[in-house]
Amino acid sequence: MRTLVLASTSPYRLQLMRQLQLSFHVAAPLYQERLDSSVAPELLVKHQALHKARSLRDKYPDALIIGSDQVFVDTRSRVLGKPGSAEKAIEQLKEMQGRKHTFYTGLAVFDAATGEHSVDYSTFSVTLRTLSDQQITHYVHQENPVDCAGSFKVEGLGIALMEELEGTDYTTLIGLPLIRLVDMLNEFGVEVL
Repeated sequence: MRTLVLASTSPYRLQLMRQLQLSFHVAAPLYQERLDSSVAPELLVKHQALHKARSLRDKYPDALIIGSDQVFVDTRSRVLGKPGSAEKAIEQLKEMQGRKHTFYTGLAVFDAATGEHSVDYSTFSVTLRTLSDQQITHYVHQENPVDCAGSFKVEGLGIALMEELEGTDYTTLIGLPLIRLVDMLNEFGVEVL
């Protein structure tokens, strides 16, 4: 079995990867994310996912390295990332409520031994309920979603913010599209089941 490495510091991606019941290592990517709103979101997340995976090539020269990246696009077609602070999270949620938004999650599997790679992206859309300022503030103080694109954790209390979810793989929304990842790993000879 090939050594697998998840190039991520995200506890959410780590939890998702564990669902596949594969043996893997976790390492912080040596690539610094850059949010460039002039680049189409699907290209941006694919580019960053691949660069995160490639950044660990020297550290894991014989491994299959998995990279992932996520942004969301609001109703004004703005590409947004993690809020970084409670104030910005509250601001994002106030702007997002009552509207549909799309999350783009890029995924890359990079073979450090050969340089071969597979890169793709998945989308998932959410519509937030209309909420009071008090509800939004309470939510942000309860879950502190400052490290989450979109300012919510759908796998936690954030589900209460939702009016509608739309997509083929809910793990895309959390940050690691497992359905697509299983297919990509199969391309490199790693069978999950």
